[in-house]
Amino acid sequence: MNKVIYDVEEKLKAKEHKLTSRREYILRVLLENKDKHLSAEEVYNLVKIKAPDAGLATVYRTLELFCEFDIIHSMDFGDGRKRYEFGDGEAAGHHHHHLICVKCGAILEVEEDLLEDLETRVKRDMDFEVHNHQLKIFGHCKNCKG
Repeated sequence: MNKVIYDVEEKLKAKEHKLTSRREYILRVLLENKDKHLSAEEVYNLVKIKAPDAGLATVYRTLELFCEFDIIHSMDFGDGRKRYEFGDGEAAGHHHHHLICVKCGAILEVEEDLLEDLETRVKRDMDFEVHNHQLKIFGHCKNCKG
């Protein structure tokens, strides 16, 4: 974890930003919850445990800054809230895909790139260069199937 924190600090320094103590708390929360897709409010609630004087506005600003620096990624799973996950250097800017349960809200990750063939066809047939994609599949998880 310390190497990641150091790398983030260097990335911020390169663009004349600092890794303040509040930003580090937020980064640590994201790292400690890498397997979750936290909303800003959830990050805030976890940060408040370690830094009771941290403000929600600081959390929002920091999350946006981290997105700008490609440290984290934000996504919308259709529930009206941005969710964040730590960016772990996935190849060529491609991110894993998500299965979203419309009943309980569970989010499962699919690690393989399911759209590689489609991207190849789009490039070939439509002369369109794909930089990235997201795939979200909505349905019922194994616990909610009727």
